[in-house]
Amino acid sequence: MSRATSSSVSSSVSRFDVVILGGGSAGYAAARTAAAAGAKTAVVDGARKLGGLCILRGCMPTKALLESAHRWHDIVRAGEFGLRLKSLAPGPDAKAIFRRKDRLIADFAGYRVKQLENGPFALIRGMARFVGPHVVEVDGRRIEAKAFVIATGSETASVPVPGLSQTETGYLTSDDALRLRALPKSLIVLGAGAVGVEFAQFYAHLGTKVTVLQRSPQIVKSFDPDAVAELEKAFRDDGIDLRTGTTLLSVRRKGKRKEVTFRHDGKEERVAADAILNALGRRPALASLNLPAAGIAVGENGKIAVDPKRGMRTRAAHIFAAGDAAGLHEVVHAAIAQGEVAARNAAALALGSKKTIPYADPIPLEIVFTAPEAARAGMTEKEARAKGIDCLVASYPFNDHGKAMIMGAKHGLVKLVADRKGKLLGGQYVGPHAADLIHELVPLLHYGATAAELAAMPHYHPTLAEILTYPAEEIADVVKSAATQKKKVR
Repeated sequence: MSRATSSSVSSSVSRFDVVILGGGSAGYAAARTAAAAGAKTAVVDGARKLGGLCILRGCMPTKALLESAHRWHDIVRAGEFGLRLKSLAPGPDAKAIFRRKDRLIADFAGYRVKQLENGPFALIRGMARFVGPHVVEVDGRRIEAKAFVIATGSETASVPVPGLSQTETGYLTSDDALRLRALPKSLIVLGAGAVGVEFAQFYAHLGTKVTVLQRSPQIVKSFDPDAVAELEKAFRDDGIDLRTGTTLLSVRRKGKRKEVTFRHDGKEERVAADAILNALGRRPALASLNLPAAGIAVGENGKIAVDPKRGMRTRAAHIFAAGDAAGLHEVVHAAIAQGEVAARNAAALALGSKKTIPYADPIPLEIVFTAPEAARAGMTEKEARAKGIDCLVASYPFNDHGKAMIMGAKHGLVKLVADRKGKLLGGQYVGPHAADLIHELVPLLHYGATAAELAAMPHYHPTLAEILTYPAEEIADVVKSAATQKKKVR
């Protein structure tokens, strides 16, 4: 198939087999997949800059900033390792940190732009709006398609808190926080999901006085409480004022500062700072699409209803959704997988096939790039027990493990969850390099390994990897003991 570009599509009505709305991670994966299937494909993207959320405003820029903050935090601890700093005035250079981030993102985004501009599909720049089930308008130009994939990403969600608006008190979003060149002396972070805790620690490690207000009883609420407790200890050691189980009451200006009133432990309290970071969540970016014209309704949660068993299909049989726009799992590896499945089905439909490829949920995988890092794969203990599974649980602390102690790890644990026969159900790490270590567990879960099989795998000493074998041995011993007792009873 010859490559089509935006310059070669010049008629007032352009017709395609498949049109992808959005050119981020899910959209690009969908476009290359649909084109590879033989469908005449176009990508429509109206963002000011091409690249998508992950590259421009999400995964990559935040991790670039965190790398600088974590390295400075390690330098501050240099004396603990017998190292002396001779520089007269060491310290973080905020402008240089953000310039480094900008250079990295320019490289990442530049590569994605080339992929989009030189791909085997048309690239159409502009905001798409449905004017019929099979037609979108882009800057007055009509584009028709037999099938669509919506992959428009997400945006910051607004939460109804009196005074929390840009016109009243004003606040930073995660997008704004990536563009700052001067660090605020004090900051209130509203929300403690991955975005909130990563930014909170970034600023705290560089000298900002940070207060975190979280509505749920713990930060990063998708993890088990005992795992998150280790991260919370680290945050408090960093000097972060962490308040969980709060109710936000109001926000107001107080002179040049901003004040948040909240309820905590039954008492009304106030905290003021130079800036507020709103990290209370995101929602699919769908408002400009005019979805009712396509026969799609958006639910009260702001999401499109999709059916994974029908290949990420929406209520409109010819329209699919993927990535943050679908709102199933807001992580890049899942977005790419969803984009590929949605595109295969969209292309098959457009080319006359009725066969549907279902989307198979990958093993749940979540990582938070704080220090220590937090990572989970598979089921948590609370998820297993909520499903009525009589599970076995074992954990081991990082600060009692040789390599971790050498590295100066003060907080963290590794935790495994298994069924009564020892089959691994899930696990969590909070500790150094957790983001990488968790990937040893993923294939074990994928292939249905047992704790005994994990314990029998050789691990080099001293390494961080070997810590996983300790809870595995504990679970394997319980299973073996139970089997022995059962034989005795018989």
